[in-house]
Amino acid sequence: MDDIEDVFVARLMTSELHTVTPGTLVEDAAAVLLDNDISSALVVDEAGVLVGILTTTDFVDIVAKSQPKAETTVERYMTREPITASAQDSVSAVAATMVEHGIHHVPVVEGDEPIGIITTSDFAAYVSSPEAPSP
Repeated sequence: MDDIEDVFVARLMTSELHTVTPGTLVEDAAAVLLDNDISSALVVDEAGVLVGILTTTDFVDIVAKSQPKAETTVERYMTREPITASAQDSVSAVAATMVEHGIHHVPVVEGDEPIGIITTSDFAAYVSSPEAPSP
C-alpha cells in the first residue's frame, strides 16, 4: 500500500457532486440525499460558490426542531463555512482534521468552488481496497 503521506485528496475524493441552494426546502434536500444514496449535499449560491454543507446528521436537528413539512429551507440548518480541503492536500492531514473536528465530510474546493468531497466512507474504501503491486 502507498505511504499514506504520499496520497492526495484528489485520489480518494468523489467528484460527482450533489448540490442544493440555501433556499432549497429541507424535504427536497432530503430527497436529493435519499435518491442518490449519499450522506451530504453541498450548499452553493447562484454563482456556484460553496456556502455550506448539509449532512444526514443535520436531519436529526431538523426533525427535532421543526414541524414536518414546515417549508423550512436548507439555510436554517446547513453548516456555514465548512472546513474544506484542496485536491493536493494529503489524505492523512485531512483525516487528522476530520478527527480533530469530529466531522465526516470535507468539501474539496478549487478557489471557492467545490470540485469534490471526501468522506469517512472514502477513507474506509481506500483502507479496505487491495492495491495493485508496484512494478
